Amino acid sequence: MSDWGDRLLAAGGAPVTVPRDPARDAARDELLNADYHKHDPSLLQRATDWLWEHIAGALDSISGDGADGTTGLVLFLVVAVLIGAALWWRLGAPRRAARTTGDVYGVEGPRSAAQYRADAAGHAAAGRWAEAVREQMRALVRGLEERTLLDSRPGRTADEAAAEAGRALPEHAAALAAAARGFDDIAYGERTADEAAYRLLHELDRTLERTRPVLVPDQAPTAPAAGPSAASSKASGGAA
Repeated sequence: MSDWGDRLLAAGGAPVTVPRDPARDAARDELLNADYHKHDPSLLQRATDWLWEHIAGALDSISGDGADGTTGLVLFLVVAVLIGAALWWRLGAPRRAARTTGDVYGVEGPRSAAQYRADAAGHAAAGRWAEAVREQMRALVRGLEERTLLDSRPGRTADEAAAEAGRALPEHAAALAAAARGFDDIAYGERTADEAAYRLLHELDRTLERTRPVLVPDQAPTAPAAGPSAASSKASGGAA
């Protein structure tokens, strides 16, 4: 018995015999035409549908009893991990919010360097290292202001104070910058203070008290160049 795919009718009605394999290939090529697939869901849509179908199935299994519920819970956790991994790969690791820094003296405003040093020593004696570091850094900056190496300016941060003081005390510029970073990490960040951090600030404060600032000498004024009038005056004077 002849297969229907083996015989076709020509335009005039006469039967035409077509081999089975070429007919199948022709049908497949026809179905691959883009006009037949304009409304097909995209690859992303198909993947999303597949994912939500499995999540829904997992949630339905969780509500069941026995092994089905356990299997559904495990499947749900696996799917959740896969979703989290995909988001991590696509968006990257979450970034911590940018750290903010404020006035080195805080809201209470500046006091004397001696008061800050006394408070820092009291906190250190009690083992309150974070408070000791904060007060000692304030003592250091206030001491520089009292020596007029820094102008008394409200709102100055520790980083700004270190950068300005480093220009007058260049041999300690790196130590000042490191002290400011440590202060910011402890006062406004997540770093835990310890005795070593306090001792470094305490020793730096004592060292700066004994350090003389570097003064940049004023440049001598440059003599004005002799212009044509000066040259002519000199010539006329010589002629006289």
